[in-house]
Amino acid sequence: MGPLPPLGEMLRTRLWPVPALAVVLAVALGVGLPRLDARIRTGIPPSLAEYLFGGDPDAARALLAAIAGSLITATALTLSLTVVTLQLASSQFSPRLLRTFSQDGYVQATLALFLATFTYALTVLRTVRSGTGNGAPAVPQVSITVAFLLTLASMFVLVVFLSHLARKIRVETMLRDVHVDADATIRRLLPEADPAATVAPAPPEPPAGALPLLAASSGFLTAVDEGAILSVAVEADAVVLVDRSPGSSLIAGTPVGAVWPRTGRPFAPEVREEVVSNAARTLATEPERTPLQDVSFGLRQLTDVATRALSPGTNDPTTAVHALSHSSALLCELAKRDPSPRLLHDDRGRVRVVLRRANLAELLRLGIAQPLHYGAAEPAVLARLLMLLRELAWHSRPEQRAAIVEQLTRVRDVAAAQELDPADRADVAALAALVEQALTGDWPPGAVD
Repeated sequence: MGPLPPLGEMLRTRLWPVPALAVVLAVALGVGLPRLDARIRTGIPPSLAEYLFGGDPDAARALLAAIAGSLITATALTLSLTVVTLQLASSQFSPRLLRTFSQDGYVQATLALFLATFTYALTVLRTVRSGTGNGAPAVPQVSITVAFLLTLASMFVLVVFLSHLARKIRVETMLRDVHVDADATIRRLLPEADPAATVAPAPPEPPAGALPLLAASSGFLTAVDEGAILSVAVEADAVVLVDRSPGSSLIAGTPVGAVWPRTGRPFAPEVREEVVSNAARTLATEPERTPLQDVSFGLRQLTDVATRALSPGTNDPTTAVHALSHSSALLCELAKRDPSPRLLHDDRGRVRVVLRRANLAELLRLGIAQPLHYGAAEPAVLARLLMLLRELAWHSRPEQRAAIVEQLTRVRDVAAAQELDPADRADVAALAALVEQALTGDWPPGAVD
């Protein structure tokens, strides 16, 4: 599995940590507040006491039991609606969109409030006593009033949650959420390209006889522990190349890079196996992709939505066009970034680790290939793909334009093979010509849109 993901990422993308923490806090409040209640019972001002619960033990038990019963029902309803939403998103759009729901803070907060109120009511219920025998009756007025207020808050949140869920399952909202997360990942991981910078020196290439770096486990490469892999390389006086970018599928025992001695002298026998195994353990693999270090994950999600919308069972080219619009925005942002391999240096400035990153040509193929294949006969999809290339051409740098020309040629060839209406074919040809103009820095106003 490699290193565990950061705690913040785990808490953000799991549905249970926030509700579990709320339950623990509710138990603590349900135990502590009745004790405080008993101490301040005689000191409550009359003006405040009239707003507190004023019933007897039987009424207190009935109220707390009603609160607990209603909240567990509301929790079951919330979970059911969430599961239905997850099923809808998975079947109609893409199973890779489920993360957008599990990391939804409002869903987590709603479940946390419901479970906390339920747990708090049950915990306070055990402190209510009828005063049989020698014991005095105990009705924690403040604690029961707090339970009542939590119930009111829960009912209000339930109404807002239903409105939130109705908005959340709209495809426009899901596409926006994916776009926002992907854009944040790109800005966090990739530095902006410096137009004035000179050509950076090429990263070191593995020499003949370099040791293969074998994946320790199967799964998607989600992250590389940069501090750990740099320490491994420095300790062994080695250079480590990870030739697979985050998001790649790894198979245990299959090469994913190379390790070689920095000095050119062979490793000592006791170092040879250790450096390879230690470097492999710094690669985290999971059963699913995550945006932790994967700049292509958001683009993959958007492409999935576009492809699913173009399937014969769905036949929704408008959704595909919307998804491609978000893909275009991400690709234009990527065009402004530096996709060159990430180099980690030791204290003397020597390159110790080379981490490969996906380049614009690969990401452009990811965003275009499948929508072009499945939407080849749909003029609206062809037009949006050409607009994507035009928009990207406007933001591209000279070294990136060959990839755009390659995809422009593919779109033209695919469109030429389709039986399109003459008007549609003319529109496609006009848009293709506009892409060529954008590559030269020309964007004529009033052109075909």
